[in-house]
Amino acid sequence: MRGRLTGQDDGIVLFGTSRPRNSDSSDGGSGGGGAGLGVNAYLWRATLDTLSFMPLASADPFGGVIITDWYSPPGTSTERFKATAYVMGRQLRSDGVRISVFRQVRQGNNWTDALVTPATSAELEDRVLARARELRSQSTAGR
Repeated sequence: MRGRLTGQDDGIVLFGTSRPRNSDSSDGGSGGGGAGLGVNAYLWRATLDTLSFMPLASADPFGGVIITDWYSPPGTSTERFKATAYVMGRQLRSDGVRISVFRQVRQGNNWTDALVTPATSAELEDRVLARARELRSQSTAGR
């Protein structure tokens, strides 16, 4: 069964599904939705590409959630960032991705939450959308 680590009826279920391959035909011809993905394939790939500079903690392509681990920019040991991205829906739309950015600063031996300007999330979302449009145009150019 698809989604099982061992491929058998027992074992670990990956990504919360153990449906047989032929039971999920809900792609619906959404144009770039991607067979097997619960969200738009262009937005999904673009989000992974955009956040690739940060270590990946988890990615759920069916639920559309990408969570990074903490990342400290080179040369900075007193500040770190983490992001959670939500890819919403199967259509490529400007409101199809939301990114939350978290920031911490080191105070002594402890990390303390700090403010992140809303422009940071908006800039990352804009980069994702630009990359998604680029991916879509690349895939249609070959037709």
